[in-house]
Amino acid sequence: MRLILFDIKINMVGFKKMPKTSKKKTKKLVKKILKKKVIRSRKIANIKKSTKISRPKTKIKAKKKVVKKVTKKVVKTKKFLIKKSKKVLKKKLKIKKIVKKPGKVLERFVGNPIIFPAGNTYWESRATFNPTAFINDGKIHVLYRAVGMSDISTIGYARSKDGYNLTDRNFKPIFTHRNFPTKESEPVFYSSGGGWNGGAEDPRITKIDDMLYMTYTAFDGWGSVRIGLTSISLEDFINKRWNWRDPVLISPPGQVHKNWVIFPEKIKGKYAILHSLSPEIMIDYVENMNSFNGKKFINSIHQDHPNWHKRESGMRGVGGAPIRTKHGWLVFYHAMEPHETHRYKIWAMLLDLKDPTKVLYRSKKPILEPDVFYENQGHKSGVIYSCGAVVKDSILFLYYGGADMVSCVATANLELFLKDLMTTGITKLKKGMS
Repeated sequence: MRLILFDIKINMVGFKKMPKTSKKKTKKLVKKILKKKVIRSRKIANIKKSTKISRPKTKIKAKKKVVKKVTKKVVKTKKFLIKKSKKVLKKKLKIKKIVKKPGKVLERFVGNPIIFPAGNTYWESRATFNPTAFINDGKIHVLYRAVGMSDISTIGYARSKDGYNLTDRNFKPIFTHRNFPTKESEPVFYSSGGGWNGGAEDPRITKIDDMLYMTYTAFDGWGSVRIGLTSISLEDFINKRWNWRDPVLISPPGQVHKNWVIFPEKIKGKYAILHSLSPEIMIDYVENMNSFNGKKFINSIHQDHPNWHKRESGMRGVGGAPIRTKHGWLVFYHAMEPHETHRYKIWAMLLDLKDPTKVLYRSKKPILEPDVFYENQGHKSGVIYSCGAVVKDSILFLYYGGADMVSCVATANLELFLKDLMTTGITKLKKGMS
């Protein structure tokens, strides 16, 4: 009522001249004005309501339609992307499964070197090289020469399930040769990857039944470079009980000898020790490996031997223990070519199974040369030196040292490698110049 009266007052004030009428007529007039005002306000209100309601409805409908369309498109694109990504993932997985198989030619492992010096250790901070290996229960056991700050050569150890990646690396040497010099003889000029204070160098391990036999170069740090021999039971080795038999020297005193290996099985009922390749292949057969007592020696070709000058030019010596194959004994060896006498290279030959002094095939050219950086950046540039190889799942694993500093591996398909050797190889060793 207050609002109505307020409106009436306003309207009445707005009149310029009010006619002189009676009270009844004025009441009627006010009523008419009020009716018109109410009707007018209702119409305006209705119009406002209708416009307010109708406009958002149309907008909402339009928005809903737009949203629906957009969401449909988003869902479709998501599905499409998911399907596409699955296809991409499948393709990637297929690519990962495709692994290049080793061929007839030795190929270096992309992860080389597989063993390198450990700077935080006292015994292998300078060099870890010239590895040897044997396989047992599908696992490859690798032994290597280690040199530390003391400049003494010792033997380190690691193992591998796949032949490439090494684990379980021992935190201290597994074998140390203790042979102190008497200095009664004249000192020899002997350089072999450091280790000036002597020790056990360049190990060659051989597994025969349940025993492991290891030959190595025993240097006393003064005037003796001879062949050392020791052994350990396979059970003790696997369980890391390093109960090595006391080492014994099997080459004569006063002579420099290196690169002697033991065949992995008996030949004609005897243990066979290969100790020379040139001018002829020389093998000694023994009944018992424990028969060496420090007084019994094997006589071989050495620098003062009358046949030394008949040796093949550049021939250095055998690599690791021979590997038995259906085609013959596979033997790796080191040699230098006349035009590159500063570079050690690896070659291969096949020996007769019954008579290993007979050469069946021999590679015409090196099977591996020191061409990559880790074979040239070290204590001795241009040197690759193998002390062992194994066969796992028909793949040949050749372990070798690079630049007298690191250990590496190269692989090939054994059967393809042998076929290539037999197809392209020669059957005779070259004689040296007199």
